[in-house]
Amino acid sequence: MGRSAERIELARRALSSFEEVMRIENPSLIERDAAIQRFEFTFEAVWKAAKEVLYEREGIDSGSPKSVIRSCRETGILDTEQTAAALQMADDRNLSVHTYNEKLAAEIYSRLHAYQAVYSAWLSGLEGND
Repeated sequence: MGRSAERIELARRALSSFEEVMRIENPSLIERDAAIQRFEFTFEAVWKAAKEVLYEREGIDSGSPKSVIRSCRETGILDTEQTAAALQMADDRNLSVHTYNEKLAAEIYSRLHAYQAVYSAWLSGLEGND
């Protein structure tokens, strides 16, 4: 198994964990915060998998999450709408990691179901380029 395949597998496991917590109906504050935490580590796993795929398959060496996202758009892994959502995900991830604010947590949580679909599409796009 190549490095990109390993990264994709780690990202798939992170996404599965994220999806598990997102199935909770009417989450408590602790469950909501757990969902946000899983969103954060899924974001890390997915963008790093994308970085590896871009390097191995396209020769693109991007160093930041946003540059990786833009490169995924340029190579057809993400479409325009998914790219916009992924860039918002990067912003939300940065905000949630560096600051805890109840209002912000509620806002980010409200977007997590949509982000779940973007993660799934992103990983499918990465796998489709095998």
